[in-house]
Amino acid sequence: MLRPVSSANPAGAFRIATATHVGEAHLFVRDLGLSAAFYMERLGFELLERDEREARLAAGGRPLLVLHGGAHRPRVPRTSGLYHVAIRVPDRAALARSLARLVETGTPLQGAADHLVSEALYLADPDGLGLEIYRDRPRESWPDGSRGPLMTSDPLDLEALLRERGDAPWSGLTRGTDVGHVHLTVPVLAPAEEFYAGRMGFEVRMRAGRSALFLAAGGYHHHLALNLWSGEGAPPAPEGSADLRRFTIEVPDVAESARLRERLTSAGIETSDSGDGWTTRDPFGLEIAIRVG
Repeated sequence: MLRPVSSANPAGAFRIATATHVGEAHLFVRDLGLSAAFYMERLGFELLERDEREARLAAGGRPLLVLHGGAHRPRVPRTSGLYHVAIRVPDRAALARSLARLVETGTPLQGAADHLVSEALYLADPDGLGLEIYRDRPRESWPDGSRGPLMTSDPLDLEALLRERGDAPWSGLTRGTDVGHVHLTVPVLAPAEEFYAGRMGFEVRMRAGRSALFLAAGGYHHHLALNLWSGEGAPPAPEGSADLRRFTIEVPDVAESARLRERLTSAGIETSDSGDGWTTRDPFGLEIAIRVG
């Protein structure tokens, strides 16, 4: 059961800007052509550009995923790394169309859930990388968490959802689709919480016992999730395994980018310039790109 946290960060603690959100996610895959086809034909992404090393995918013209070829093995179970990248569609009809497309193409689901704040479908790509496709319920309908859980994992009525798809033919992911959140499996929670909440300033919104926590900016249910579900002390994925290579956090302006960078460097956390912003790494070596968006 997910337990809401009424005061996750101490009063006066550093808090990241409310308009912060997740941007592009970069995935390391084995067969670039096979993976690009999966994301385009089954999930509805558009191909923006591709060369022999990577493919950049979008929805409604908005870049969301970058696939990097060269992995030598699929995602290895019981290791730390990616749990899933969550693709958020703009409404229930769009989620229904995605479900219908998965059914039409024979793409198996690993699960589906009604989370009170959202409705979600779960699956994996050809390398076993976890994916969620979800839609948010209107924020005004979300439980406030004061009398019970903000989120649960109730059954989702897939037949009722399919009835919402309408008569329009499949045309891929619609404008308004984005990366809603990134969910990671980590070997230990304490340093992850210290980095993402204590240093970067995301608010801890919920906990699942001592095995997971969910963090967000601006009162969202979660932009980041961290779990121990591969086991405490789970090793990193072996070299060359398919996995999340990096993800982007988009802040609203240059001043917020500079404020966040100063916060990290003053704590002795290394940062590096990149073409359109800067990068850092979490305690487990995952690269995070920070840019204005």
